[in-house]
Amino acid sequence: MNLNLTSTIKMPDHRLRREVVYLCHLVDKPILKLSTKDYMEHDMGHWVEQFGSAGLVNIEVFNQLQHTITGWPGGKPDADDSNRPERAKPFPKRVVVFSPHPDDDVISMGGTIRRLIQQGNDVHVAYETSGDIAVNDEEVSRYMHFVNGFNQIFADGKDEVIRDRYQEVKQLVANKKSGGKEPDALLTLKGLIRRGEARIACAYNNIPSDHIHFLDLPFYESGMIEKLPMSERDVVPIQQLIAKVQPHQIYVAADLADPHGTHKKCTDAVLAAIDEEKRAGAEWLKDCRVWMYRGAWAEWDVADIEMCVPMSPEELREKRNAILKHQSQMESAPFLGNDERLFWQRAEDRNRATAQLYDDLGLACYEAMEAFVEYKF
Repeated sequence: MNLNLTSTIKMPDHRLRREVVYLCHLVDKPILKLSTKDYMEHDMGHWVEQFGSAGLVNIEVFNQLQHTITGWPGGKPDADDSNRPERAKPFPKRVVVFSPHPDDDVISMGGTIRRLIQQGNDVHVAYETSGDIAVNDEEVSRYMHFVNGFNQIFADGKDEVIRDRYQEVKQLVANKKSGGKEPDALLTLKGLIRRGEARIACAYNNIPSDHIHFLDLPFYESGMIEKLPMSERDVVPIQQLIAKVQPHQIYVAADLADPHGTHKKCTDAVLAAIDEEKRAGAEWLKDCRVWMYRGAWAEWDVADIEMCVPMSPEELREKRNAILKHQSQMESAPFLGNDERLFWQRAEDRNRATAQLYDDLGLACYEAMEAFVEYKF
């Protein structure tokens, strides 16, 4: 079993698009205003010769980028799909969104998830890791104070399980050594906090509870920042899920700039599971497409984008609301990195920047956009 499939990911060969977009940035012009002189002065005259005129080159690239934009990420039923990034049939589609941590789904593609659901697609979300290590001790204390208060108000403090556990957790937090392995009981509570936040965010997006899957991949459960090696044990639950759902679309994280490497391992596990299903001759894969998204750490180069889903100001605000359901990952999250922006701010800045790039190139001007690249398997 190949467990390093992210090393085989290849970007689309959009050489023409890439060079023309680069030229637009050089001369500070939208695509349709590029002249023969612009091409000739920047050693790109061969494109003019190949197409016959600068105008024809411009139209070709403009249309290529225009056709990446869709308000129907699951495909538009009963529509000509020859120039759309997703096929019209089958519709509705079964969709599985794989999220490395319990918030990457809404951070990276929250607008697309809402659009898929609103348009009638059958959406599942699979959280690959518990995300427990990323919960601050203060969050645990806050929840424990609530549970203890609940016990005092409604049971006059007589529930011994709550009372004793409350004291036990207080001691675990107080005695924890910096940089050491997290106590298992504390990790369990932190994982429970993140599950609750994920469920609330999914409910906000109208995802049924039986479509929420917590895979808790073993490689993550080291109790420390440094994770265990990814193995076949991490692939099996993913393969079982996709074999059961038999999705027409799979969304997978390809944000390999994640500083702790969790995203890479999670992506490798999903791609390995798809690979295993392909080896087994799974018929459903013939009608499945895999879309890769990026999140809080990086974005696709505009020349690589193959599907771009626009958002209105209201839709961007709804995406923010879903991200904010993950309260433990706001100000107190321990792994925000060197970027001082909160995750919802990073997501909005990134989505607005993508929309601005399309606007600068002379395409439709949207408030924000989420971008995807297809993975060929």
